[in-house]
Amino acid sequence: MITRPLLATVLMLSAGLSACGEKPHAPAPVASSQPTLAVASAQVDDLKPVAATVTSYKMAQATARLAGVLTTLSVKEGDEVKAGQRIGFVQDSRIAPQTSAYAAAAAAADAQAVQAQAQYNRVKTLYDKGIYAKAALDQAEAAWKAAEANTRAARAQTAANAAYGDQGAIYAPDSGKVLTVDAPKGAVVMMGQSIATITSGAPVVRIELPEGQSQALQVGQSVRLEADGREATGSITRIYPSVTQGQVEADVTPAGFESLPVGAKVTAFVSLGKRQAILLPRSYVTTRYGLDYVKLAQKEGGVMETTVETAPYDAQHVEILGGLNPGDRVVSYGAR
Repeated sequence: MITRPLLATVLMLSAGLSACGEKPHAPAPVASSQPTLAVASAQVDDLKPVAATVTSYKMAQATARLAGVLTTLSVKEGDEVKAGQRIGFVQDSRIAPQTSAYAAAAAAADAQAVQAQAQYNRVKTLYDKGIYAKAALDQAEAAWKAAEANTRAARAQTAANAAYGDQGAIYAPDSGKVLTVDAPKGAVVMMGQSIATITSGAPVVRIELPEGQSQALQVGQSVRLEADGREATGSITRIYPSVTQGQVEADVTPAGFESLPVGAKVTAFVSLGKRQAILLPRSYVTTRYGLDYVKLAQKEGGVMETTVETAPYDAQHVEILGGLNPGDRVVSYGAR
């Protein structure tokens, strides 16, 4: 026979076990007095992510003007240089002996000119005394002038060869930053070989688009840029008219990426037209355990969370791909 206290205990345990076996009910909508935002579909820019590279309009090469050994190199990657600054020297080992030979020839010609002048003076003295004829005087004068001409030619040849040796100096073609050094000190270089590449001017972001999509590009069009977790905006300043392997290039002048090195990879979001989409401020969407939620306002006045499918659009907005319809009203999660 079960007593009343024992029966009450059994009934309480049974009720507890029954409660543990039941599924929990969905939470009831919570009343909220926060202002709501009406969900609406609108025309937005159809943004296409495009791989881009930081480059520069001006990229000049400092080249060797003669062949020889690079005996001097005073710059390295990242150095700032001024236009006309001497950054290296190429020594041609043949020039010095040639200059010495030309100098010796000039000295010999000078000695011959002195001798010819002395001979002319002697002939003129004898001519004045009536011993030599006028023809002898003219012949001596011609020999003297020829010797002087040979002296001037030998000196000019010596100066020209010495000046040719000065062509080994390498100068920066423009003011800017040394991007690459293409030959080390002590290397044997050829005439016209690049010694250093110098970039100057503001950086630009160069994008490539398929020829069919490039028709939507316009000079002055705004472009959003992302690199290394940073965002910036820019505008298209140049569209190249040529097509290379089905691709069209365009240059975007960025605002805020001045510190990025040449060659850095950038993602550019280019507008290729308009399309219908639902955009929400990021403060109206939250993410938990890989799922995106919004607070959906109920007609009865409450608020209930519901999952949505989203895609990033820009720094301030996300695009709603599914889970909301135009006319719904949502509540903000607050500043995020």
